[in-house]
Amino acid sequence: MNTRKILESLQSGELDLEAAITQLQGFDDLGHSRVDLNRAERNGAAEVIFGQGKTPDQIIDIMQSLSARNQNILVTRISAEAATAVQQRFPNSTYEALPKLLSLEAVPAEKTKSKIAIVCAGTSDLPVAEEAALTAEFYGNTVERVYDAGVAGLHRLLASLDVINECRVVVVVAGMEGALPSVVGGLVKAPVIAVPTSVGYGANFGGLSALLGMLNTCASGVTVVNIDNGFGAGFAANRINRL
Repeated sequence: MNTRKILESLQSGELDLEAAITQLQGFDDLGHSRVDLNRAERNGAAEVIFGQGKTPDQIIDIMQSLSARNQNILVTRISAEAATAVQQRFPNSTYEALPKLLSLEAVPAEKTKSKIAIVCAGTSDLPVAEEAALTAEFYGNTVERVYDAGVAGLHRLLASLDVINECRVVVVVAGMEGALPSVVGGLVKAPVIAVPTSVGYGANFGGLSALLGMLNTCASGVTVVNIDNGFGAGFAANRINRL
């Protein structure tokens, strides 16, 4: 809301003085958090709550601030215990335990016509893959899931290549040596977002080997997000899909 509209709402009585001041400063100061109220107008999406390290009460406070402004809410990396407490206050929210995502829809997201593919190397990578997939779906994208398609059995990937090629963006999630994005990048026209995971044996170094492998890919059109950052990949894929 711009300054002129805020002042008009104050004069008409739609906003009280305290609410008008909050709108003018651009954030809601909760003491423990300062909720960015204008992010949707600036960036096209409301502030996302990073749940890890926050108490249930802190998450609830932030959600109340966003909910009061009719904004869709996404909480990432939230534990099952914290989600249970949050859902007592917001019973209409949805919690997905595998990717640790909680969402609350105030306004249905505008649906896209083009699709996003989420390609996952192995079942152990599913928490990160589902974080990417559900983030993309939260923002109104149709997602095609191609799971357990790692390079150790390349025929599994090739069997789903037609599905992948129908999509405008491809997110590829892999641990171990992180080879799958290079293979996919050599087979598709769409931009590829690679997500290294911390899945792997000792020499995987918590996902570092996969990260370095993806950064050193020889396939053109592959970009890389940080280790286990399924949310970042899903968010970036949404932006590309809406261009």
